[in-house]
Amino acid sequence: MRLTNYTDYSLRVLIYLASQEPAKLSNIKEIAEAYGISKNHLMKVTHELGKMGVIDTVRGRNGGIRLALPPEEINIGAIVRKTEDDFQIVECFNGEGGSCILSPVCGLKHLLKNALSAYLDVLDQYTLADIVHNPLKYRSILNSAINESST
Repeated sequence: MRLTNYTDYSLRVLIYLASQEPAKLSNIKEIAEAYGISKNHLMKVTHELGKMGVIDTVRGRNGGIRLALPPEEINIGAIVRKTEDDFQIVECFNGEGGSCILSPVCGLKHLLKNALSAYLDVLDQYTLADIVHNPLKYRSILNSAINESST
């Protein structure tokens, strides 16, 4: 199973925000600098995370983004399910069976469905707080990356 960049960036934004002081507003520019990724991609990601209700977006000159929920309430499995657009590991997952002649009798698709289910079940066991168990260490690394990118 491979996550899309969209999901990867969504998780990185959440990790970044979880590493900051809870009331601090962060901005897309600093997050993009910390990770070395496109601001345009992050704008799409943060818009969607805002629609999901996991981040607050504050508009205006002094605006920014921050977590809308405590990290303990942000489930990683739920985020992955909402940000991934396609869990069709193989063509027979598409509901129409695909073009594989083995589809009616294939045991592989059942094995892969079980593997996908197990994968998501593991992600469901973790929250953002489990990932960012030491926010100060994360913050230190991220701030160093921002400082390096601005020099």
